[in-house]
This record gives sequence, C-alpha cells and structure tokens, in this order.
Amino acid sequence: MTTETVTLSDAAAKRIAAILKKDMDKTAMRVSVEGGGCSGFSYKFDLVDAAAGDDDLVLEKGEAKVLIDSLSLVYMGGSEIDFIDNLMGQSFQIKNPNAVASCGCGTSFSI
Repeated sequence: MTTETVTLSDAAAKRIAAILKKDMDKTAMRVSVEGGGCSGFSYKFDLVDAAAGDDDLVLEKGEAKVLIDSLSLVYMGGSEIDFIDNLMGQSFQIKNPNAVASCGCGTSFSI
C-alpha cells in the first residue's frame, strides 16, 4: 500500500465549500475508511465542527477543508476525492489506486 497523500479535485473542493457554507456550524468534511460494505471496506463522509486531530491529514483547497485520520490514510494513500454530477446523480467518489475491487455504488472497495 502507498503512503502518498490524498488529493482533492476542483469539483470536490467546490462542492465541499458549498456544503460548508450552507451549514455554518461545520468546519470540514471528514473522510474515513471503515470495515464493511459489499467489497470489504467502505468510505464514510461526515461534516464535522471539530478541529483536526494530531494524526489527521488536512486537505485545503479554496474554501474546502477535508480531514482524514492516519488509519484511513493507510488505505487511501494516492487517492483522489472527486465529485461527480451527471445523469446518474451526484456523489463524492474516491479514485483509489490501492483498491483491487469495488462495488457498483463506488463507496465500497477491497485491497
């Protein structure tokens, strides 16, 4: 597994900034990896108002702020967080080079 950092696409940064502007109590989006999902691991997206932890990776682009804990980063290193808006709907997607399989919904993966 890679220990590279995670990047944030322009589309994701724009969408996160818009979400945070609507919910003034929240200061960042936390992205984490947890066990479960149809492929073994799943991504979790939460709006948070807490400051970054000592072991958090902090991604900032424009007005967007994303926090990723060090344990999740082990599984997400080298990934890009993107936001897709097309005829199928709107969603955050993570393009993860470590994933060897993923499910159709794009929120579950295996390594």
